[in-house]
Amino acid sequence: MNRRKAIAILGGVAAGPLAARAQQPAMPVIGLLDTRAPDAMTDRLRVFRQSLKEVGFVEGQDVTIEYRSAEDQARLPLLVADLLRRHVALIVGNTPAALAAKAATTTVPIVFASGGDPVRDGLVANLNRPGGNVTGVSFISHELAAKQLGLLRELRPGAAHIAVLVDPKWPLTEPFISQVRAAASAMGQQIDVLYVSSDREIESAFTTLIQSSALHIGVGVFLVSQRERIVALAARHRIPAIYNSREWVAAGGLMSYAASSINAYRQVGIYVGRILKGEKPGDLPVMLPTKFELVVNFKTAKALGLEIPEKLLALADEVIE
Repeated sequence: MNRRKAIAILGGVAAGPLAARAQQPAMPVIGLLDTRAPDAMTDRLRVFRQSLKEVGFVEGQDVTIEYRSAEDQARLPLLVADLLRRHVALIVGNTPAALAAKAATTTVPIVFASGGDPVRDGLVANLNRPGGNVTGVSFISHELAAKQLGLLRELRPGAAHIAVLVDPKWPLTEPFISQVRAAASAMGQQIDVLYVSSDREIESAFTTLIQSSALHIGVGVFLVSQRERIVALAARHRIPAIYNSREWVAAGGLMSYAASSINAYRQVGIYVGRILKGEKPGDLPVMLPTKFELVVNFKTAKALGLEIPEKLLALADEVIE
């Protein structure tokens, strides 16, 4: 073997590992897009990261998470485009975010956490076999409107009027209102739907609420962003209210009936891990809740001068003292 050939072979051996290392994929990036700010999702993001860790992906070591939020939903397409420019491995989002992502890409996997009906909302074609690049978890919050109204009537059986506070800009609001109206009609209950999307409208709504015997809080990012304020106003005006998640009751609200959105984000983390390991989102069935929880804040009831019926307490999964 001549000297030139030997050098070439040795050079190829030495360059081989370097070339292989250069071709290894960079750490995958998850784009987490939502219409809520990260500080409003602290518990959800904690369990999301924990479940990711359980399936082998630690943030900062095995995967990078890029957070994007937009309370103004008109900005969602711009934020999706930004994530796609970063070549994210997949996108995680709530209903509006996932719909914006789906409109922008048919190849990047999308995992949603939705409070609505994913088929009717256009996220997937089929719950068991979603197909395409989208799957996720639904905790069907707006589908519980009739049950929540019934629980509120058990608490205030003689209520002449029940007010329903809703966010007009949230895409699930109209289905929610339709369910509440149908349930109220079947029960013979009068309801007043109040649309709020600003601080001034909240104040005005609670002035109107003086005429109502109880309050049903609807769904929507704006309402969630005003959680502390709404709970405080309900206490000040001494109006019993039912909410769409346990977080409201933990913040001092009277009661809630819902599936756990925290558990939904745990499942989202598991699905993200499975997709990062090579499974296709279209092959993963949309997960639905198997348990709904009634949570009652006994301390708030006492402050409102309410006696919670024994039947309602017996149904409660958790009573906050």
